[in-house]
Amino acid sequence: MNAQHWLVKSEPDAYSWQKFTADKKAVWDGVRNFTARNNLRAMKKGDLVLFYHSNADPPAVVGTARVVRAGYPDPTQFDAGDSHHDPASATDDPRWFAVDIAFDTKFAHAVTLPELRADPAVADMVLLRKGSRLSVQPVSAAEWKRIAKLGAHG
Repeated sequence: MNAQHWLVKSEPDAYSWQKFTADKKAVWDGVRNFTARNNLRAMKKGDLVLFYHSNADPPAVVGTARVVRAGYPDPTQFDAGDSHHDPASATDDPRWFAVDIAFDTKFAHAVTLPELRADPAVADMVLLRKGSRLSVQPVSAAEWKRIAKLGAHG
């Protein structure tokens, strides 16, 4: 089965690429948007992930990761002490999902949002659609390949 491709967004002050590369692995949890949740639920072990720094100057894809644990119930939804607690979610019918991702590649060149907007090869990316704020989104194989090439070579 072929790997799917995804993009995850993180604000540098919430969870930075530098922290992720030091940690080598992370639980991608706390997502509270149903479409993004559905994307997390669809992720499989081995899928490829672009790590995007949102709310940065400029926003940019900074590297890649791999899914090392497929979508599973997000434990933060059941933790009353966690800021992502959801008292309406039941353990026998969880509302929210998480995945585990592991560091793969640091780009030699961060691929900025202005660069992506100017590149016709990725013009149809979900990320570039007006009003798209999804924190977890699908990426086509062709988009993945183009961004990885830009990140490797600048």
